[in-house]
Amino acid sequence: MLVASDDITALVEILKKGGKRIVFTNGCFDILHAGHVRYLAAAKKLGDILVLGLNTDESVRRLKGPTRPVNNELDRAEVVGSLASVDYVVLFGEQTAETVLQKVQPDVYAKGADYEHKPLPEAAIVRSYGGEVAFLPMVPGRSTTSIIKRIEETK
Repeated sequence: MLVASDDITALVEILKKGGKRIVFTNGCFDILHAGHVRYLAAAKKLGDILVLGLNTDESVRRLKGPTRPVNNELDRAEVVGSLASVDYVVLFGEQTAETVLQKVQPDVYAKGADYEHKPLPEAAIVRSYGGEVAFLPMVPGRSTTSIIKRIEETK
């Protein structure tokens, strides 16, 4: 379910008052593949509710280049939000998820293991209020970039 950025804080407060453990992750999720599905399922296992911060189209272009995203933000939100593991989707347009993390303040912030040894400004925010940061294993050979490359090679 897509939730407006302005409404996410109130929603999460209600869920936490109900005793729910909130997990948050974020990304572009442009062309959904098995790596995404497995990653999101693993993230969901870290708590009761998974909130996914989805990069807006503008932020994806800044991160990935002018030809991305392949799918627009509302289509991406609908597809990823339909997965059993994802409870709520919130769009964010910043370069990092820091602002939306301040609003959600999840119990657990999940990221792919490829971020474990990189600067992760979101981690400081999560740890500042006592939250955990969890790094989840990546699925080898599964990425949107590699899918696009294979498509381009078949032209």
